[in-house]
Amino acid sequence: MKQDIDYTKTTVPVEKRKGLLSMFMIMLGFTFFSASMWTGQKLAEGMDLWGFLQALLFGGLILSTYTGILGYIGANSGMTLDMLSRRSFGQKGSWLPSGMIAFTQIGWFGVGIAMFAIPVVTQILHIEVSPDHMPFEGYAIVGIAGLLMTATAYFGIKSLAWISYIAVPSVAILGTLAMVMAVQQGDGTLVSQFARGTKDMSLFAGIGLVIGSFVSGGTSTPNFTRFARTKWQGLWVTVVAFFIGNSLMFFFGAISSIYVGGNDIFEVMINLGLFYVALIVLGLNIWTTNDNAIYTSGLGLANIFGLPKHTMVLVAGAIGTLLAVWLYWNFCDWLNILNCTLPPLGMILILDYFIGKKDREEVTVRWSSVMGVILGAIVANTITWGIASINGMAIAAVCYLANAYFVKR
Repeated sequence: MKQDIDYTKTTVPVEKRKGLLSMFMIMLGFTFFSASMWTGQKLAEGMDLWGFLQALLFGGLILSTYTGILGYIGANSGMTLDMLSRRSFGQKGSWLPSGMIAFTQIGWFGVGIAMFAIPVVTQILHIEVSPDHMPFEGYAIVGIAGLLMTATAYFGIKSLAWISYIAVPSVAILGTLAMVMAVQQGDGTLVSQFARGTKDMSLFAGIGLVIGSFVSGGTSTPNFTRFARTKWQGLWVTVVAFFIGNSLMFFFGAISSIYVGGNDIFEVMINLGLFYVALIVLGLNIWTTNDNAIYTSGLGLANIFGLPKHTMVLVAGAIGTLLAVWLYWNFCDWLNILNCTLPPLGMILILDYFIGKKDREEVTVRWSSVMGVILGAIVANTITWGIASINGMAIAAVCYLANAYFVKR
């Protein structure tokens, strides 16, 4: 039998765990995503520099804490998100979180591919792209990018690590260089440039944007930190990587919009005359996150359908690639709705891991957990007060704790 090098259904053995540098690169590469630069642009438009920095600090701390705890759980247990879900939601109840995470990450995978293909078509081929028109050349680039990104995820965690080793330093160095060049060529200081925005965004709203930017992807953290050598390595690698990675993406997006124009580092580099460097940075930036996304999707689908992970990675990659252009133009709003549904799932996993009974009997569906996610998602998507993801987690926690209290009594 072919060895399952990704340990889809078993815990990762201690001797197969990875070192600190490999884990840090994998997790940092996960957070390097061009869509996060859009958040940076929105923050720069709606806040002054002090508000921007406060939103990054407080939102980053909350997001890093949430993902860090999940990182700790993944490293300590050696289990995937789906294995942990079977414990928290029941054998068939785990299909809900597996389906949610797989569906969301396939969506982001497709969006990421289009985010690469569309600028390449418009900048290299000088062909206009719109929701009603995508040239054949654009579909060809989508197909090639989808194939390459799916292939690296197919080969598992080792491929994710190697791509991250290449992409992380490249994006960080070249992106920072472009940001410095943009500031040098622009007029005024950071303080004065940020002050030109509308400044109609509250600190509360800014913190919510920072958290929501990657809270859905962050929920899948155990899929990667289960390869960390110790539980504390899993925790601190995740905390530091999420805080640094997201902050860099926000700064890239903010600086690009206020000094040079555009909404990401790709357009900054284009405006600075660094086209081929921009192409490399954009491709690597999207590749790292897309690999992690489709890897997570493969694990989730494998749990639902009982097929090997690498087979489901191919299926997920094919779906994301075929729907990439449509997803880009039609699915982002839906993905934002789905982003609010995943934090309640993460909260259930956290509570169940730390206070759930370890020796309880296995059930088909643990309805209290399922209802916690459903009610949390409803509240997160309908209540306008507060921060959506935190509202959803709070409701999920109440449902879980109330059930644990009454069952215990």
